[in-house]
Amino acid sequence: MKKILIFLGAIFILFMGCNRENDRTNDSEKIRIALVLKTLNSPFFIDLKSGAEQAAKQLNVELIVQAPEREIDVEKQMQIIENLIQTRVDAICVSPSGSKELIPAMAKANQANIPVLIVDTRIDENIANSEGVTTTTFIGSDNYQGGKIAGEYVAKLSQGEMNVVILEGIPGHETGDNRLRGFKESIEKFPNIHVVASQPANWERDQGYNVMQNLLQAHPDIDAVFACNDLMALGAMEAIIAGGKSEKIKIIGFDAVEEARNEITTGNLEASVAQHPAEMGRLAIENAVKVLNGEKIPTFIPVKIELITRQTSEENLR
Repeated sequence: MKKILIFLGAIFILFMGCNRENDRTNDSEKIRIALVLKTLNSPFFIDLKSGAEQAAKQLNVELIVQAPEREIDVEKQMQIIENLIQTRVDAICVSPSGSKELIPAMAKANQANIPVLIVDTRIDENIANSEGVTTTTFIGSDNYQGGKIAGEYVAKLSQGEMNVVILEGIPGHETGDNRLRGFKESIEKFPNIHVVASQPANWERDQGYNVMQNLLQAHPDIDAVFACNDLMALGAMEAIIAGGKSEKIKIIGFDAVEEARNEITTGNLEASVAQHPAEMGRLAIENAVKVLNGEKIPTFIPVKIELITRQTSEENLR
C-alpha cells in the first residue's frame, strides 16, 4: 500500500510539473514588444502610446512601454533599452532622444538578435553605418517637409515686413533640426520676412514660456512665432497673453496635440503641423509583429503630415 501511495504521489508531481511547463510555454508564445519613448509627459507621446496599446491588444501582444521623465534624458533612455535587452524582449520600437547617442544601445540589440524599429525621430544613419548598426525601419513623418509647410503658411500671413522668432528643440536633435531647416529654407525666398531670433527651449512648455518672455523684451516688434513643438508653442502663447500681445503675434506650433487644436479653435494659436502619433504607435507594433513573423517590411513607413488651422478644424466639424 505504501508503495502504491508513493507511486501515485510521483505521478501527481509529474502531472503538476507538466502543467506548469505547459503554462510557461503558453506564456512564452505571447510576443513581447517594448516601446521606448522620449517621455510620457507629452501629449504627443501619450497619443503614440495609445495607438501602440490598441494595436497590441488587437494582435494579442504583450506591450512594455517605458520612457524617461524628461525628453532630454538620453542616458536614462539608453539604460532602459539595455535593461530591455537583458530581459530578452522580442522587439524594440524606440523614439530616440538622441539620434547619435543611442546607437551603442542599438548595437547591443543587434548582438542579441533583437530587431529595432525607429519611430518618430531618425537616428544618424552615417554613424550607424560606420558602427555596423542596423535598424529594421523608420516609422514617422517628414519633419523637414513639416517645417516647410509651417514656413509657407507664415509667408501667406505676411503683409509687408514681418519679424519672426523661432523656438527650437534640443540642438543637434534630428527632429528639431529638420523642422528648423525646413522652416528657414521655405522663408528664405521672402525678403520681407526676418528671423530676428532663434533659441532652444528644449521641447518643454515652461522653457517655451521663459524664452518667449525674454524674446518679447528683446524684440518688442515680433509678428510671428514658429515653435518646433506644441508644448513650446503653448508656453510661448502664455507668455504672449501675459504680455498683452496675443492679438498682434501669430503662433505656429508642431504636433497638433489636442490642447493646441483647442487653442487654434479659440484663436490663441494660429496653426500647428499635425503628425498623427497614434498612427505611428499602431504602425510600430503592427510592423514589429510582421518582422517577428519573418515578413519583409519597407525601410521607411511614412505617416501623413498636414497643417491644422482654424479653418481646417471648422471644416472637419461640418
